[in-house]
Amino acid sequence: MSRYILPVSVFGTVFGCAVLLKDRMTGGRCPSKATINEKTVVITGANTGIGKETARELARRGGRIIMGCRDTEKCEAAAKEIRGKTLNPHVYARRLDLASMKSIREFAERIKQEEPHVDILINNAGVMRCPQWKTEDGFDMQFGVNHLGHFLLTNLLLDKLKESAPSRVINLASLAHIVGKLDFEDLNWEKKKFDTKQAYCQSKLANVLFTRELAKRLQGTGVTVNAVHPGVVATELGRHTGLHQSQFSSSLLSPFFSLLVKSPEHGAQPSVYLAVSEELEGVTGRYYDVMTEKEPAPQALDDEAACRLWEVSSRLVGLEHEGQPSVSNPSAEGQNKAAQTNPAQTLGQNVGAAVSTVGL
Repeated sequence: MSRYILPVSVFGTVFGCAVLLKDRMTGGRCPSKATINEKTVVITGANTGIGKETARELARRGGRIIMGCRDTEKCEAAAKEIRGKTLNPHVYARRLDLASMKSIREFAERIKQEEPHVDILINNAGVMRCPQWKTEDGFDMQFGVNHLGHFLLTNLLLDKLKESAPSRVINLASLAHIVGKLDFEDLNWEKKKFDTKQAYCQSKLANVLFTRELAKRLQGTGVTVNAVHPGVVATELGRHTGLHQSQFSSSLLSPFFSLLVKSPEHGAQPSVYLAVSEELEGVTGRYYDVMTEKEPAPQALDDEAACRLWEVSSRLVGLEHEGQPSVSNPSAEGQNKAAQTNPAQTLGQNVGAAVSTVGL
């Protein structure tokens, strides 16, 4: 009997540590009890995972929820489920494909026409470590969806957000940004060997830099913007990582992995916190690790890189020549108009122009 004591003790210790670690990583539920009656919330990627649970929680708090998803059938099913469980009839499914600038523009135009105001924009959707896929417009899928898609959507909805002030923008980032690097000479992975991990980290660094630069450009408007790492969450986002593709990982690691990750419900709490918390009124340009404000990686604090990324992104998505003086650099208006019609092919030219514009 005594020979079982040591292995049982070891297992119990490991199990107990895993539970404590999970509690620490989870961060608990949003402490704010605030309701958002009569407020309109736009959430991208809301038919599953963190986005769906965020939509559910904010619908429970009385919000009018617009769920933007690529798969309209799944989105409508999720919206119907949320309406039934929260008894909030104001939950709507709208088609939004962040890998298509045309789809983003159509979605934003519909929002501007149908919604009197937009109080909260949650840029939640994302792809992680997928193969070397391209968006409809020729961008690397991870950079195109995770950064450029949300960059364009946010800019197109800025007037509505300003009209609705005080309003909030929440960008879902990741701890992965700490090892991210922006290669301004090859953002689209056309000159170097593709690395799916680095492509993801680059896109997440772009999320934090975008948050920082947008906050600066929106000072005095009543619109705040913050970025958040929600923690390690069990969602479909990691389907390309290969964690469970071997029998070893599936049989031995999965039980421990499940102890260390959050459920989507807990993973949604940081987004809910940034969206409704009274203590965050007027707080902008910050980075949160779950629900704790932290300083991001040094490269995410680079103001010159943030400005340069903004200028490049504006050209790539075709915003530069559309005349948005409140958020873009007026001295660069009208340059490189070709980016709207074939942006990926003019990436190198755009980067060079951005360097000239911001003096880097």
